[in-house]
Amino acid sequence: MATIVERLDRVWATHHGAASFIGTVDHKRIGLRYFYTGMAFFVIGGIEALLIRMQLAGPRLDLLTPEAYNQLFSMHGVTMMFLFAMPVLSGFGNYFVPLMIGALDMAFPR
Repeated sequence: MATIVERLDRVWATHHGAASFIGTVDHKRIGLRYFYTGMAFFVIGGIEALLIRMQLAGPRLDLLTPEAYNQLFSMHGVTMMFLFAMPVLSGFGNYFVPLMIGALDMAFPR
């Protein structure tokens, strides 16, 4: 019969692979997932900014229609604030706050 410590070690053991990365309760891995998602949207927002700057590079360029330019300008703002800044800040919070308070894992049930 296994002792309580052995059973807890088996339940709380860190597994490897993609499935464990998705279903983890490790605050560092969760924070990194937020950070990676934010960085992907940072690249998308950068491409949007590049299109805006290309339109503004010279007078009377017809890269974007006025309506498309307005839509892209708004979409760039939404991408950078809600899809980049908020996930990255949440990622830093998930990564560092449990370290500061001394928690081992996030407070999720097994």
